[in-house]
Amino acid sequence: MRVTMNKPTHIEVPQGKKVYFSSDNHLGAPTHKASLPREKKFVAWLDHVKKDAAAIFILGDLFDFWMEYKTVVPKGFTRTLGKLAEISDAGIPIYFFVGNHDLWMNGYFESELNIPVYHRPQEFIINNKLFFIGHGDGLGPQDKGYKRMKKVFTNPFCKWLFRWLHPDIGVRLGQYLSVKNKLISGDEDINFLGEDNEWLVQYCKRKESQRHRDYYIFGHRHLPLDIRITTTAKYINLGDWISYYTYGVFDGKQMTLEKSS
Repeated sequence: MRVTMNKPTHIEVPQGKKVYFSSDNHLGAPTHKASLPREKKFVAWLDHVKKDAAAIFILGDLFDFWMEYKTVVPKGFTRTLGKLAEISDAGIPIYFFVGNHDLWMNGYFESELNIPVYHRPQEFIINNKLFFIGHGDGLGPQDKGYKRMKKVFTNPFCKWLFRWLHPDIGVRLGQYLSVKNKLISGDEDINFLGEDNEWLVQYCKRKESQRHRDYYIFGHRHLPLDIRITTTAKYINLGDWISYYTYGVFDGKQMTLEKSS
């Protein structure tokens, strides 16, 4: 099941509660063993924020590769999936946006974890603030190579062909290609390129000219960014859990970037 753009979901943040945003863990990269310390740190963070979370948003690339067959999902990530299940079962809503590394989701999170999955940006009204939220891949005037690649990856016929591979082959091939993908903490993610060259900044400016939103929240870029688009609108990129261990927090009034200890 795919969740598509509709009327904004309303979320009220009670006094003393917060909304948390996280992105780009790339669990499993470069190997499961190498990413395990990062996974444990992320699970500890989830355990900490559940104490005052009104909602949690995960903005994609939680996994470096994720492919759902009809009866099979990739092995591993038990700590993360178990913690997400625990939080969801406790009644704390979790919203998941697919990234370019885990876009082949097809119902597992919804049926097993009761977590809605979004395949494109969505609007949310949180305490009367309008948020525009997504992973961020393929948006803006650049990223043309990835846009062409994504058309192939999301093509129903291509996905059907891939599923004919035995999972042991398909998952291993997908993991290999994902790790080789320079989008995971590549050189282009090290430095801020300036507003004129940051394509997500340009995308947010164009969207803001069409309709006002208070916050544009994305991942994908890997670099923590907090940029004012207008006097009343901000673009925030959440960074990652590879180099920065940063995340977003909305306390009901203001949105800030923070760093995990």
